[in-house]
Amino acid sequence: MEWLPVLGLAAACCTTAAFIPQVLKSWRTRQTKDVSLGMYALMSAGIALWLIYGLMKRDIPLIFSNAVTLIFVFSIFYLKFSQK
Repeated sequence: MEWLPVLGLAAACCTTAAFIPQVLKSWRTRQTKDVSLGMYALMSAGIALWLIYGLMKRDIPLIFSNAVTLIFVFSIFYLKFSQK
C-alpha cells in the first residue's frame, strides 16, 4: 500500500474524531447553548463541499471522513434546534 492514502486516512480519522468529544458532551448534557451556530453552519458547509469534492474525485478518505463528520455535525444541529 502506498503511503499517501494512509496519510490521508490518518488525517481523516483525526479531523473526524475531533468532533466526538463535543457530540458526546452535547448528547450527555442535552446542552448546546455554548456551541456557536455560526461556526457549525460554516463548518457543515465546508464539510459538505469536501464531501462533494471527494465524491467527484472518488477519493475514499475524503468521502468517508466527511460523510461521518457530517453525521456528527448534524447531530449537534439536531440538539441545538430541538432545544428551542
